[in-house]
Amino acid sequence: MHAPDLLINLLGTGYGLILVAAMFVRTRLTEAMRIDALFIPHYSEKTRPLNLLAGLLVAGYALYSLLTHPL
Repeated sequence: MHAPDLLINLLGTGYGLILVAAMFVRTRLTEAMRIDALFIPHYSEKTRPLNLLAGLLVAGYALYSLLTHPL
């Protein structure tokens, strides 16, 4: 795996973890990174679980890419 691929996968994993944290933790960082706030016009606490789903998908794919491609 080349350095740019590694960097992108690590950033994807970090963003996925931030999205998962946005489900449980309310800080400035997690509120700014909420994906439901980007796509849903009237987001609320009811739409917060979308961050968990999106975070698991993003982090899972990034980790899968890191583990399946040799360095």
